[in-house]
Amino acid sequence: MRLRRLIATLLLTVAPLAAVGQDMASLQADQVAIAGDSLLTATGNVEVRYKGQILRAAGVRYDRTRDHLTIEGPITVTDPAGHVITAARAELSADLSEGLLTSARFVLNRQMQIAARQMFRTQGRYTQLTDTVASSCQVCTIDPVPLWEIRADKVVHDQVARQLWFSGAQLRVAGLPVAYVPQLRMPDPTLNRATGVLAPTFRTTTDLGTGIELPYFIALGPSRDLTVSPFLSTKDGRTLKLRYREAFTSGSIEITAASSRDSILPGQARGYVVAEGDFRLPDGFQLRFSGTVVQDEAYLLDYGISDEDRIESSVEVSRTRRNEYVQGRIVNYRSIRDIGGQLESNATLPTLIGDFTLHRRFSGGPLGGEAGLRVQAHSHYRSSDSEFDSDIDPDDIADGRDVSRLSVRADWRRNWIFGPGLVGSVFGEGTADIYSFRQDAEYAGTVTRLHGAAAAELRWPWTGSTADGAAHVIEPVAQVVVAPSDTSDIPNEDSALVEFDEGNLFSLGRFSGSDGREEGRRMNLGLSWTRFDPAGWSLAMAAGRVYRMADEAQFTAASGLDGINSDWLLSGQVSLPQGLSATGRALLDPDYELTKAELRLDLDMQKYGLSTSYVWLQADTSENRPVDTQELFFDGRYALTPTWTGKLSGRYDLEADRANRAAIGFEFRNECLKVDLSLSRRFTTSTSVKPTTNIGVSVDLLGFGGKATAGPARACRG
Repeated sequence: MRLRRLIATLLLTVAPLAAVGQDMASLQADQVAIAGDSLLTATGNVEVRYKGQILRAAGVRYDRTRDHLTIEGPITVTDPAGHVITAARAELSADLSEGLLTSARFVLNRQMQIAARQMFRTQGRYTQLTDTVASSCQVCTIDPVPLWEIRADKVVHDQVARQLWFSGAQLRVAGLPVAYVPQLRMPDPTLNRATGVLAPTFRTTTDLGTGIELPYFIALGPSRDLTVSPFLSTKDGRTLKLRYREAFTSGSIEITAASSRDSILPGQARGYVVAEGDFRLPDGFQLRFSGTVVQDEAYLLDYGISDEDRIESSVEVSRTRRNEYVQGRIVNYRSIRDIGGQLESNATLPTLIGDFTLHRRFSGGPLGGEAGLRVQAHSHYRSSDSEFDSDIDPDDIADGRDVSRLSVRADWRRNWIFGPGLVGSVFGEGTADIYSFRQDAEYAGTVTRLHGAAAAELRWPWTGSTADGAAHVIEPVAQVVVAPSDTSDIPNEDSALVEFDEGNLFSLGRFSGSDGREEGRRMNLGLSWTRFDPAGWSLAMAAGRVYRMADEAQFTAASGLDGINSDWLLSGQVSLPQGLSATGRALLDPDYELTKAELRLDLDMQKYGLSTSYVWLQADTSENRPVDTQELFFDGRYALTPTWTGKLSGRYDLEADRANRAAIGFEFRNECLKVDLSLSRRFTTSTSVKPTTNIGVSVDLLGFGGKATAGPARACRG
């Protein structure tokens, strides 16, 4: 039998079924018979290969004079794109590009399957099917009705354009007709971008009523597209949303805009525009820009777009290299924040900001170690021309203060290893600042400031293992910092919020910006312990504190750094290989009372997942927080069945004893259908927004175009 198959393969390779130029066809079968010079008959495990297409059948009859194949099934034809055709009988041209198949089934990209009474192949491009049933759902013998199907009189598949054309299409769900469309065009599963209607989204909100959004995608070319999304709701809501995208050789842009009229603000036009771009420039530079314009302060919240209340627009040019970072940017802020029933004043905020940064790193040199140089320029502008702080914005800052600053900073660090594994370091930095203040009665004119700090640090990491195979690392760290206490008095605008954590325990300065410089002599002490278990889990804990020679009165109580000695910093982290990780951090004052606490828990399992966090912050008027803050956030999922997933999320204010946000949702996903159901409630209220309930429904028929990833297939039983 093997000899016969080998002879048949060699024979048809030498004398091909069809030869176009150098394209060769080959045939392999259990038995091959040749009658005369023109008729060949192959039977038993027949396989024909031509131009990447593979045909398998029970028997093939080839007539050389007609260049024609008569094929007996069961027949399977696979093409290079992954499409599969099965049939009971076929009459095809030798190159498999034209012909007729009966009792055929067409499977596209292993997703969409179309069963038909007859199938016609023409021009090597079109496949026409009659009396068809199309679905991407699993069909079982014991229950042959798919979850959804499209029945049509005729379906034409354009292999080049990758489109499916349905004539007389009827959509059925669980066997019941739900819609009829005389002509329907859908992309095949291999096409990611095609002009046409996208899946609709149904949404119900307290303010807008029940509505439907029906996006229409327009492919303007291989690198451009436009999505037009009209939205209509029962409470006179009318919205037209546009999204334009274009990709260039060096980057891309995206513009989104919407215009609305509704019953929330009757008779008023509402809307927003967002433009974003990212481009590569010569010499390794990158250009990024983003801009947002919104007509009224509640629009973004009312339509579920964003909860931002300070809108940022910026243009930035930057370059990052191994030892260099360059950035220049211009930023505009517009506040739509509601404070005590009134909108925050944009005239007294620094709404226009300009920054330039050049940062270089150097290694080696006469001192060894590593050095750095940073040059930074900054300016911000307020539109108010008042030189005093008024009741409009009582924050101890002149309403019209405009500031410009030029800073130059040099730093150096060198490490040594000596003795029984001790790591010693010496490092320091020096900064020169020139400030220019305008429209400020207290800080008018030019102010200069020189500041420096030097430190010596000693680390002694201890490592070891226990009898159970666990590895332990203990590292005590001591650091002494010397800095002047007579730095010029500069108003602090960019360093008002200070965080004290493991990341800056051993820093020369803990202010987040450039206006604040940490002063005075101090000692930073810390101790960390990490355990690595052979089972794959790990535990890390750390503690630290700052001791000062004198209280410089630079920090607030809520920061944890006020007083001659700081609060105790405690942190811990546990990580399990099963997908559980927990992180906690706390600040305890000298009386061991809580100043600040944060706890985060993440659990990521196949069947369920949870992400939750808890935060407690002490009241501090200097940080615009008149009362304590205590908030709980959670976001969880649970697989109710292999196809149904429940979701629950919320944010709860424990101090006010009320919820800020809550949401519940259900997702159904199998091999052919994805359904999202969601119910959310926003409880916050102000003069511009009020509590809102939102209900959303979206349905995707999987198998058309490059859609969402399919879920588990239906299990056939019996």
